[in-house]
Amino acid sequence: MRDRPCERSEAIQRSGRRASLRTGFIAALFAMTAPSALAQNAAPPAGEAPPLEVDIIGGISAPMPIAIPVMPTPRSAATPAGETGALGRQVAEIVATDLRNSGLFTPKGPGGLPGVSYPQVTAPDFPTWSGTGAQALVQGYVQANGDGTLTVGCYLYDVFAKTELTRQGFVVQPAFWRRAAHKCADAVYSRLTGEGAYFDTRIIYVAEAGPKGKRTKRLAIMDWDGANHRFLTNGQSTVLTPRFAPNQQTVVYMSYVGDQPRVYVYDVGTGRQRLLVNEPHMTFAPRFSPDGQWVVFSMSVGGNTDIYRVPTSGGRPQRLTNTPGIDTGGSYSPDGRQIVFESDRGGSQQLYVMDADGSNQRRISFGGGQYATPVWSPRGDMIAFTRIGGGGFRIGVMSPSGAGEKILTEAWQDEGPSWAPNGRAIMFFRTAQGSGKADLWAVDLTGANERRVATPLDGSDPAWSPLLK
Repeated sequence: MRDRPCERSEAIQRSGRRASLRTGFIAALFAMTAPSALAQNAAPPAGEAPPLEVDIIGGISAPMPIAIPVMPTPRSAATPAGETGALGRQVAEIVATDLRNSGLFTPKGPGGLPGVSYPQVTAPDFPTWSGTGAQALVQGYVQANGDGTLTVGCYLYDVFAKTELTRQGFVVQPAFWRRAAHKCADAVYSRLTGEGAYFDTRIIYVAEAGPKGKRTKRLAIMDWDGANHRFLTNGQSTVLTPRFAPNQQTVVYMSYVGDQPRVYVYDVGTGRQRLLVNEPHMTFAPRFSPDGQWVVFSMSVGGNTDIYRVPTSGGRPQRLTNTPGIDTGGSYSPDGRQIVFESDRGGSQQLYVMDADGSNQRRISFGGGQYATPVWSPRGDMIAFTRIGGGGFRIGVMSPSGAGEKILTEAWQDEGPSWAPNGRAIMFFRTAQGSGKADLWAVDLTGANERRVATPLDGSDPAWSPLLK
């Protein structure tokens, strides 16, 4: 394929010895396999090592120090993405930034670390690295290939045990070198935590500009770290609540075309949009089912708002709720069997869960205040929401039964959560008091690792994509 990275992957599985990182993580035994995207026959700079499986034992007590030096190149070469030596530094910087933003690692480098020669990529100088205080080491290389592609190698080592934990190689078109860097960070993160990856992803959101009360709102898309940003709509019609389809190439959202709020489907590749529901009523708050076959949304008919679903291709909507008041904000469970939503049927805005056909509706939120914008975790174990009360909006999580409620943020107005594909981080938007300006933020499930996500304009309504393919 010319417009995307190659699809085959290399991962070297290794068995026979044991290693233990001193900070450790949850006890686990992982036989690594590479992601399906980006990698293709990436030969390591030295011969293959014998297979090894590694036990990583312990529990997280503090962010792990991890060394990430500049990645060398076997020979300097000019490419459309830049010179391979310069790319080696940039790839290392992206890997370090990704891991730092997770809150679980304290990267050292690439600046200020000793240089690594090409042969040392597979034969690290472990005494040097242990002297830096690093407990893990990420090394790699960037190589220009004769067919115009780039190979990015990625190696993870346990500094104390002096063992290799995993290696992966990615063959990419030069335009996709950043994706190879994110994939490297994903491999390191997954190997050391036992959790799913989430760096090789995109964010779609509403880019905002203009004075309070007269904001221009248009769709925008970017990599999870803000790179490769572009606008999808021109701002002539206000847009809200964009949500990715599982195929990542389609987006469903609400737009005020002709001052009539309607749900539209947008093709990211072609830029074409189409009306999803051709009904003379306001439709809004859309979201895809996990299999991409349905869109759940709200429609206001005769002063009453209920939740409906419709095939992604369009057609006649099927009504799922039928109560007085406003039922909205539907979000499927990852197995597609249930839907969480918000409703004021009991007099205040609360969270409810129902089966996917609309049956078995029951309330799950019982804390003080009101609850809104629920979204089911990709892991199925939690529901994120906006809690309104006490003079502010907060992001929180609870189990699907309503137990274990936890508030993660404490700013004046935080709302609109969206899960990372591994279910361990949440992106949301924060509105500044008085100005009406909003920014994107991310927080992990501890609530301690919170950071602003930079965007060219103000931003709201973020949606995190699944892992790219």
